[in-house]
Amino acid sequence: MHHAQLADILRPKTLNEIVGQTHLFGETGVIRRMLRGGHLPNMIFYGPPGTGKTTAAEIIARESGMEFRRLNATTASLSDVKAVLSESASLFGSQGILLYLDEIQYFNRKQQQTLLEYIEDGRVTLIASTTENPHFYVYNAIISRSSLFEFRPVAPEDTVKALRRAMDYLNENFRSESGDKTASDAVLLSLATACRGDVRRSIGMLANAYFAAEREIDASTVAQFDFGVGNFDEDLHFDLLSCLQKSIRGSDPDAAVFYLARLLEMGELLSAVRRLRVIASEDVGLAYPLAVSVTHACCDDAIALGMPEGRIPLANAAILLATAPKSNAAETAIDAATAAIRAGKGKEIPKHLQSPLYEGYKYPHDYKNHYVRQDYLPSDLKNAVFYRPGDNKTEQAARAYAEKIRSEASEMNVK
Repeated sequence: MHHAQLADILRPKTLNEIVGQTHLFGETGVIRRMLRGGHLPNMIFYGPPGTGKTTAAEIIARESGMEFRRLNATTASLSDVKAVLSESASLFGSQGILLYLDEIQYFNRKQQQTLLEYIEDGRVTLIASTTENPHFYVYNAIISRSSLFEFRPVAPEDTVKALRRAMDYLNENFRSESGDKTASDAVLLSLATACRGDVRRSIGMLANAYFAAEREIDASTVAQFDFGVGNFDEDLHFDLLSCLQKSIRGSDPDAAVFYLARLLEMGELLSAVRRLRVIASEDVGLAYPLAVSVTHACCDDAIALGMPEGRIPLANAAILLATAPKSNAAETAIDAATAAIRAGKGKEIPKHLQSPLYEGYKYPHDYKNHYVRQDYLPSDLKNAVFYRPGDNKTEQAARAYAEKIRSEASEMNVK
């Protein structure tokens, strides 16, 4: 029985063998040109799974002559990081350490900060990879010391080149008595297209089809395998995130937890976290302001715990948001204010709010209820209303309080 992952066995050994990513590793690719010039900066590779991030890092490490160390942030601890960094002070690391940190988005801020001193002075060269937007999950100080490179989904035509290599390997090592198995370019192209730019998954699906076929891998053989789930399916990815948000917005906790579970089963932990944080402000907002803090805490716990335990705090957050009162008043207010600005209004700041004199400004804390009537908006927006309280208990209480202090201020002015 054959158990090894075919994609790992066939992993490219040189830059010339990498399929796709010609903007980085082609003859005029930016990384290839830097390496030719002897320049190896700290780098962050970001992009979808199966696009060659780990492969490229291993090839660069092999050609650099540096001591290569690899950590995966889903399993590595702070002590693992420190153990690698300590080698930079030894004879073993005298030529420099190249640390490849896979899935850096799973390292917390403290773990990422530990790297700073070493990558800044060159004792360690960092190549980190992530399937997420690095600006959301990588510490800004590391980004400022690194070069970011996007890995794009590999075109089906380029993926076919890797699939042909895989066919050759399979026929050479698993040739049956009846001879080599075959697959047309059209079938391989359809398989590559179905895998949406994920070379690793394409090779894995080809291996499945190879061992399932008698002599020829045809369209009917490929059709027996499910290509409809996983991170590679961008349409499904966004559809499920939309379903999660719409279910919470519609106050349906059962649907919310179902779509959350589907996302987590696809490995979409960080996408679910990001969407839940958005929902807390966008759809619950001022109707239950604590929802933002509670959701943030649940999401932080989920990231720290990882899967499968992380599903529990995320379920708490999803159900809390689905059952909470709803308000989009803050979003509506900021959009209305933005529209006014884009229309060219509000350019002149009121005199009594301009530094350094603030001439005519009234200090609210000197007045009853810490309120005094005065204008804050520019003159061409005087009396404009951007925020309209929602019809929930929290916002209606705030509205009633605002009306009370304004009414009392008006009565004092009359007297």
